[in-house]
Amino acid sequence: MLKFFRTIRKKLIEEDNLRKYLLYAIGEILLVVIGILIALQINNWNEYNKEREFERELLIQLQSEYQNNLGQLDEKITIRNNMITASTKLLDYIDHPDIRNIDSTYAFIGQTKINPTFDPILNDIISSGRIQLIQNAELREKLTRFPSDIVQVTEEEERWQNYSHNFYTPTLMKYGRTIANRLWQNTLFSSFQLDGDIGSVPDIGDSNKNRDINYLLESTRFESSVTTCLSLALLANSQSMSLRTRIVDILEIIESELGNH
Repeated sequence: MLKFFRTIRKKLIEEDNLRKYLLYAIGEILLVVIGILIALQINNWNEYNKEREFERELLIQLQSEYQNNLGQLDEKITIRNNMITASTKLLDYIDHPDIRNIDSTYAFIGQTKINPTFDPILNDIISSGRIQLIQNAELREKLTRFPSDIVQVTEEEERWQNYSHNFYTPTLMKYGRTIANRLWQNTLFSSFQLDGDIGSVPDIGDSNKNRDINYLLESTRFESSVTTCLSLALLANSQSMSLRTRIVDILEIIESELGNH
């Protein structure tokens, strides 16, 4: 091809036809420019396809991670709902001594002693800059905001952990062994297992010390602890439900984007 153009150029020079030579030169330049533009376009097209493939892989990864986050969050919501139920029952026992049941009292106390924590998978999509691969602006915004949304839940969880450790636990020290035993025997504890099956549980037995549970139920310190458990569990679940809605929104957008690929 180059030899062909050189032949034409040489012929025009030999004919001393300046006008034709200039037209030829301009045409040759245009062909070169067009060739470069086509090459750039092909390269851009290839890069675009690569980015879209990377985006698809990222979306699939995010979909899996946020599905796991949703499942974990639902487990924590369920645990706190049980804590709320147990706290309500204990307050009933406090207010109505005639309906008290020793066995269920220990079981309910055991449930209020659980400290559920939401520990989601956080992708490094923002710090790594890969978020720019995602074309959907709404999805980018929600993914960017997600770490700060989590704080609303974890702050309430930390408040209960601190209160439980520093105030509630010392209140229950005299009844620790019996409460621990009832907690281990409670099927709710299986939710802490990765496979949902707690397997064999230790039978540590109840304390053989004579501890009057009615004394605990009459304690204003205990009543305050149960009320705090109920309140903080309600607050944490309220925040969790808002976070749950945002996770579901993210998953719906991801599913829609994957459908468009």
